[in-house]
Amino acid sequence: MKTAWLERYFRELWEGKRRTPADRLLLALLVPLSLGYALVLRIRALLYRTGGLPSFSLGKPVISVGNLSVGGTGKTPTAILLARLLLARGKRVALLSHGFGGPEEDRVRVVSDGRCILLAPPEAADEPFLIARSVPGLIVMTGRDRYRAGLHALEKFHPDVFILDDGFQHQRLRRDLNIILLDARNPFGNGHTLPAGLLREPVSALRRADLVVRTRCEKSREYPPVRGIPTCRSYHRLAGIAPFDGGPPASFSLLAGRKGVAFAGIGDPSSFFTALRREGLTLAATLAFRDHCRYDGGEVGEILLELDKTGADYLITTEKDSVKLASYGGLGVDRYAALLEIEIADQEVLEKAIEKLL
Repeated sequence: MKTAWLERYFRELWEGKRRTPADRLLLALLVPLSLGYALVLRIRALLYRTGGLPSFSLGKPVISVGNLSVGGTGKTPTAILLARLLLARGKRVALLSHGFGGPEEDRVRVVSDGRCILLAPPEAADEPFLIARSVPGLIVMTGRDRYRAGLHALEKFHPDVFILDDGFQHQRLRRDLNIILLDARNPFGNGHTLPAGLLREPVSALRRADLVVRTRCEKSREYPPVRGIPTCRSYHRLAGIAPFDGGPPASFSLLAGRKGVAFAGIGDPSSFFTALRREGLTLAATLAFRDHCRYDGGEVGEILLELDKTGADYLITTEKDSVKLASYGGLGVDRYAALLEIEIADQEVLEKAIEKLL
């Protein structure tokens, strides 16, 4: 829980929500480190661009989905949507994921061969398993070296096209369509890279993008293109709930008049809790755990303690968190995953880019 508190503290610091003199002093001390880190990243990008650092092609189209900031911007639902679009065109599709949180990130592992799922948590990381479960027919590979994972997929499964999940910074593998996601509410934070801001790279890295998808847009607002790059708007929405045991989805009205405990181990848990309350849920308590939490420490104990303290009737979490707890039978109450969907308003812009690529 201490790690989760630190993550939450720094996110609030970077977003300007912490303004005490001590907070401002800490941020001022971090800015020189951030400038040095940004310089290193610019040099790294230049070396990849000029061939000073090697990059490799898989000989098939590669579509990268990534972001510029730490935390969740909707990469997983966007990758799912993209995979479905490609499969609907009759393509054989392989998704390459780092597999953050998996037990053997350095190994190439097959989560799904396109016919059946071969690995589930804890052997597989949560996100690639969730993607494989959500998209029948999709080949899902994990490994820190995505190029090596891609070669393995080519040899074993002969895909027509690759999706590089969370791939914007993984420049070792060449891509043919570079999609970057930007949170419309706060795309660049305070403008600094880590550790003084939430950016993984300087804003100048946007020049590598072929397409921008603004996520979490408001339907009532207009959004201009980002620096002249073709841009789509997208909207996040919670589409309902599903039991951990794999039962049929249901609407949030099933939980009316009941109180629950919500928990999440994602980049921005507070936005998840806000979305649940917006759906009318009564939350007796919320628990924010560290990103990619494995639930193999004291987290389950904390959940049980909150259930006991509040007398809540159910537990609710994200789909990514639920897959890691699906086999855990000792929680004693109804358990639900909130189903997140993404809707792209300007889908013709995305489809045009895909058609041009294919």
